[in-house]
Amino acid sequence: MGFMEDFIKKNRITEVECLVPDMSGIARGKIVPAEKFLRILRDRGLRLPEAIFVQTVTGEFPDDEDITSDENSDIYMIPDERTIRFVPWYNEPTAQVITDCVYADGRPVDVSPRHVLKRVLSLYEERGWKPLVAPELEFFLVQVNKDPDYPLVPPVGRNGRMESGRQAFGIDAVNEFDPIFEAVYDFCEKQDIDIDTLTHEAGAAQIEINFNHGDALELADQAFLFKRTAREAAIRHQIYATFMAKPMQGEPGSAMHIHQSVVDTVNGRNLFSNPDGTDSDLFMAHIAGLQKYLPYVMPLLAPNVNSYRRLVPNSDAPINVHWGRDNRTTGLRVPVSQPDARRVENRVAGADANPYLAIAASLACGYIGMTQGLEPNDPIKGSAYRLAFTLPRHQSEALTKFNACKPLKEILGERFIDAVTCVKQTEYEAYNRVISSWERENLLLNV
Repeated sequence: MGFMEDFIKKNRITEVECLVPDMSGIARGKIVPAEKFLRILRDRGLRLPEAIFVQTVTGEFPDDEDITSDENSDIYMIPDERTIRFVPWYNEPTAQVITDCVYADGRPVDVSPRHVLKRVLSLYEERGWKPLVAPELEFFLVQVNKDPDYPLVPPVGRNGRMESGRQAFGIDAVNEFDPIFEAVYDFCEKQDIDIDTLTHEAGAAQIEINFNHGDALELADQAFLFKRTAREAAIRHQIYATFMAKPMQGEPGSAMHIHQSVVDTVNGRNLFSNPDGTDSDLFMAHIAGLQKYLPYVMPLLAPNVNSYRRLVPNSDAPINVHWGRDNRTTGLRVPVSQPDARRVENRVAGADANPYLAIAASLACGYIGMTQGLEPNDPIKGSAYRLAFTLPRHQSEALTKFNACKPLKEILGERFIDAVTCVKQTEYEAYNRVISSWERENLLLNV
C-alpha cells in the first residue's frame, strides 16, 4: 500500500475514484477524498453491497435473484496498487484505482468479473503457462442522441458534413475527427494505457484502436479504462463514442478481436510454435478448444440482445467457429507471423463485451482444448460464410447453451454461471416487454 500512498502524496491527489467493473463492464464504486482513502487502506473500511455484481445494465436487480446473500451483506474493496492512475480529464488532481472485492473472511467474491479472469489465469500458471493477449476495440462516433426512438447518425466532421459511404482505412476520414483522437491519445498516455494503431474501420465514423500485447489482466484493465476514456473524450467534443455491437442499421458492427498466445513462464518461449517454426500440438489443441467451446460462452462474448445483430454473414463478423490462416471471414483467424509471434485471433467477441469476461472466456476455451488434447478441424480456404451458421442466434439460445456446459462450470465457477444467467435473463425479459418501432411501422395497420 506504500506505493499508492506515495503516488497520492507526490501528485497532491485530492480525490480517488475506487472502481469496480460490474457484470456489464460498467464502472461502479465510490469516490472518496484522498485523505479518507489513505485511512481506509489501513483499516479495510471501503465497502459495497454484494448485489452490485447482479445489477443489470439498466441498474435493476433480478426479482428472483438468489445468488447473493438474503441480507445483501457488505463486501470489501481491496485496491490493486498496480492500477492506480491519474484521471486526466478533471481539473482537480484526481486518481483512479481498480479494486478487487472480498468477503469479510477474506475470500474473493467469486462472481466478480475481474476475479473470474484471475481464476482462469491461475489455471495457466499452475501448468507453467502465461497467456499474452492483444485486444482490438472498434467503436462508432455518433451525434448526440437525446431521443432513443430516433436512429443514430454519424457526427459532423471538420469539413462540416456527416461522413457517408465506406471509408475503411481512410486517413483523411480519421483526420475529420482529429481533435477527439488527440484527446484520446493524450488521456491514454497520462493513464499508461498502451494503445498502438488507430484506423478507420468500414462503418461511417467507425474507429478501431489496437492495444500492444501483454499480460491478460493488465490488458483487460486497460480495455476497461479505455472505454471510459473514449466516451469522455467524445463528450468533450459534443458527440458520443459508442461500443454497442450494432449501433446503426446498414452499418457493420463493432468487435473486440482478441489476439492470444501462450508462453512458457520460465523462458518466455511461445508454446504455439515448435523449434522449427511449425505449429505446435498445443497451438492446435488451443484452437480446437476455442472451436468446441466458444458457442457455449456466448453470453460473455455477446452479452446483450443487440450483440447478435452483429453476427450476420458478409459483415466482417463471424457466423461460425471455423479457423483459417489470414482469413477474416472465420471466427478464428491465424495471422501470418514469425514463430515467436504465433497466435490466434478470436473474432467472435463484440465491442460491448466486458473485457475481463471476454478474455477469460476465450482463454478458458483454449485452456480446455490444451488440457484435453483436442484436435481442430482442418483450416478452411475461401469464405466461411458459405458454411453453416453455428453460433447462437439470440441471447436466449446462448444462455441455454451457457448453462449446459459442465467443463466451463468447473473453470469459471458454477455460482458465476448462475449470476450471469440471472442478470442476462432479466435483461432479456425487459427487452421483450418493449414494442419496437418496426412492429408499429409494419404491423399496426397490416395485420
